[in-house]
Amino acid sequence: MGENREETERRDGLTLDEELLLWLGDEPPTVRAADAERIRDIAAEFGRGFAALAGVERAVTVFGSARTPSEHPDYALARAVGAHLGRAGYAVITGGGPGVMEAANRGARDSGALSIGCNIELPHEQRLNPYLDIGLRFHHFFARKVMFVRYACAFVICPGGYGTLDELFESLTLIQTSTIRHFPVVLVGGAEEWDGLLAWLRGRALADGRIEEADLQVMRMADDPRGVVEIVDAAYARQYAYASGRPRRGGTGRA
Repeated sequence: MGENREETERRDGLTLDEELLLWLGDEPPTVRAADAERIRDIAAEFGRGFAALAGVERAVTVFGSARTPSEHPDYALARAVGAHLGRAGYAVITGGGPGVMEAANRGARDSGALSIGCNIELPHEQRLNPYLDIGLRFHHFFARKVMFVRYACAFVICPGGYGTLDELFESLTLIQTSTIRHFPVVLVGGAEEWDGLLAWLRGRALADGRIEEADLQVMRMADDPRGVVEIVDAAYARQYAYASGRPRRGGTGRA
């Protein structure tokens, strides 16, 4: 889980994502041509992630703020959620950083469950928390996001900021487009945390026909960690039944 030399040298420079998206109108052809060469590095990043997590049988991804201190009630809630999920037989995947992510990983560790962190290279380094059995560092946000989905059967959304909200809405988009199915998005933190957002979605996006009622029903509220597990267990059974009858690459059917 330590840094390699490349990561250390880049600490004071641009991250790979930042460099990739630093577009200038007068970029020379050599810079534009280098984009194709990135494919090898991106594929390698996917490969490392898939190899590290290939043995994960079922897991839940927990999202939440990196800025939540350990004495905050949200930290205690996320730790309890991680512990309950762990005792129910789920590995816990987070972004691997501090705050709510650390709390959920710590809860998984408390219960003896597998604790996984998929960290991201940022301009201001985000450390891996100390409660991980598997800690991965990603250079590209999109590669990291695939890992959050590939090995999970549900998303638990704890209070957070832009990053957490991005992950919430990306999850909802994947479900809305049927890219993933029977995949619950569980909102924890209480009505005061989420009612404003849900009211805005209902009063604006739904009222104007930009989403449908079924899109809102994907989000489930849970009052406590036991409620989270009940929702996840029910969805996992439906997801397993749906997926087990469909051919997969490497299995029977599709090449």
